[in-house]
Amino acid sequence: MAQSAQPTHSLATTREDFSEYVAHLQLHMALQARNLVPTLNNKGDRRETMLHQTQANFEKQVSRQGF
Repeated sequence: MAQSAQPTHSLATTREDFSEYVAHLQLHMALQARNLVPTLNNKGDRRETMLHQTQANFEKQVSRQGF
C-alpha cells in the first residue's frame, strides 16, 4: 500500500512545484512587459494610450486564467 501511495504523493508534489514555477514565470513576464511599455506622460499620443490599454487588458486576461 505504501508503494502505491508514493507515486500519487510524488505526482501531487510535482504538480505543485510546476504550478508555483508557472506563477513565478507569469509574474516575471508581467514585470518585464511593464518595463517595455513607455509611461504615459503625454496623454495626447493615441498610440501610447492604446499600447497601455492593450497591455492592461492582456495582464488582466492572463491573471484571470485558471489552471
